[in-house]
This record gives sequence, structure tokens and C-alpha cells, in this order.
Amino acid sequence: MALRLNRRALLRGAGAATLSVPFIGTSRAAGYPDRTVRIIVPFAPGGPSDITARLMSVKLQEALGQTFIVENRAGAGSNLGTSAVARATPDGYTLLVVSSAFVVNPSLYKNVPYDAFKDFAPVCELDTSPNVFVATPASGITSIRQMIERARARPDDLVYASAGVGTTPHLAAELLKITENVRITHVPYGGSGPATQSILAGTVPLMCGSLPGVHGSIKSGALRALAVTGDKRWHDMPDVPTMIELGYKDFVVDTFHCMQAPAGTPADVVDRLANACIAALKEPTFRDKLRDAGFETIANGPDGLRKRIATDVARYKSIIEKAGIERV
Repeated sequence: MALRLNRRALLRGAGAATLSVPFIGTSRAAGYPDRTVRIIVPFAPGGPSDITARLMSVKLQEALGQTFIVENRAGAGSNLGTSAVARATPDGYTLLVVSSAFVVNPSLYKNVPYDAFKDFAPVCELDTSPNVFVATPASGITSIRQMIERARARPDDLVYASAGVGTTPHLAAELLKITENVRITHVPYGGSGPATQSILAGTVPLMCGSLPGVHGSIKSGALRALAVTGDKRWHDMPDVPTMIELGYKDFVVDTFHCMQAPAGTPADVVDRLANACIAALKEPTFRDKLRDAGFETIANGPDGLRKRIATDVARYKSIIEKAGIERV
């Protein structure tokens, strides 16, 4: 009997001890974030990825009550900054805001220092924008047709800038060159910002870029828009045709931006970030601010972004192969 009583006492004691131990499985998101969060942008300042990241950092700071700083790590067609996030501690304090280069690079580079499917935890598909072909007023080029005629008349004489090898503006321009069988020399830069500075300085006469990076220069008249690569005309540039309207079938090449965290980041932290992003992107005033800057909001959470990545990795692999672009 005494033995039985002692066993009961032991069990009661063990139960009490168990109850007194803090619950280890408590949500990590409960206190997240409790310090500064870094958002790495793998491009130079001033481009669409940088603009998106900085606008989002303000909204996340408002929503989550901590500082979100943007750090630009340009290089290797975005591979440098992207791989840095892949190797970061998966605690939610190092994030990535990247463009479509994330899904293009696996098919463009021989040695990509990250796995688009295994090394990241998708957070949110943020926004998208069409690409746009632009020319300097000094070039005298006012249309896509005129650009093609100039290229045919003087092969290799024309040059165009882009945000870098493998960016969707680069692919859009290469597709046009292949379709028309013309030679226009590509001058890649380390982001939309430097490319835009180059064309504004008159270093190059042409550029294909994501709309947000050149939107202000188009509106001011510093650059002339020749065509957009979206499925419809941009709302405040009604006189600029789409490539489809100009007879280029299925010529839709957009640039999307997304937020990623390192693989292994706690799911509840990812969800907290995703919910904050989606809430911000659905605010009418913020949505209008993005649209005025050249972006259309998407606001897809982790599952939607995961599907977009799978679809676009395959899509751009096909485009690159059809275009005959060699891996670099």
C-alpha cells in the first residue's frame, strides 16, 4: 500500500514538475520581431526591387513595431545578395526582396549559388510591373518599328542598357532581337538604377527596363517610351502601345517582386510577415502609391508565391532555350 501511495505521490510530483516547466513549443512569432530586421536587395539602389523593399520596410515597421532596414548587395546578376540570404540564420531577421531574376538565374547561370526551391521560405508575392522600351530624345527614335529599321540599316551600331544579364528586361530585348533578326549590343548594369543613370546621361540611346525605374523620367519627358511589355497599356501612359498591339504575339514579360526568408525560418514567423505584407498591399492608399510608381500589387502569400516560382522557373527556362541565350 505504501508503495502504491509513493508511486501516486511520485506521479503527482512529476505532473506538477511538468506543469511548472515553460512550454517550449510557444510560438516564436509572439515576440517577433524584437530587434532590427534586415531586408537584403540584391541590386543597386534606385531600381524597382529597391523601391519595393523601401516602401514595404516602412509598412512593416508600422505594423510590427520594429525597424526594418534595407541593405543593397548588388553583384553577379543578383546572385550575390540572394545567396547571402540563403546562408543567413533562419530566424526572420534577414529577409530578401528580389525581382524575377530569382526565377531566371537558375536557367541562365552555370553555377547558381542557391536552390530556388530548397534554400528559401516563400513569404509574399508583392507586386509586378511591365517592362518598357525607352529611348533618349536625342536618339531620334520614336517607335519600336523605327528602332528595328535603324538596327537593320546599321547593324551593331545601336546599344541598349538593362539592369543586368538575365533580368526580364534583358530577356525581353533579346526576344525582340531574335524575332526581328537584328543586332543591338547589350550593355548590362548592376541594377535598374545605374542603367537609368546611364541612359539619362546619354551614354546609351536605348534601354529596356522595369517601368518603376524609368516612370518618372518618361513622365518628365527625359525619356521616350516606345512600348510596354504588359498585357495592357499603363494607366497613365495611354499613348504608349503594348508589344502585343504592335503585332508581337504573346509578348508579355513582366517583372515581379517577392519577399523570401531563409529555409527553416519558423512557419509562424513567416506567416506573421506574410500577413503584415498582405495587409499593407491591400490598403487602398498604399496600393495607389505603388501604382503611381509603376507597380501593380499582387499580395499573394507563401502558397501563391511558391506556385509562381515553380511556374516561372519553367517558363523562363523555355524562353532562354528558345532565345538561344547561352549560360554564363
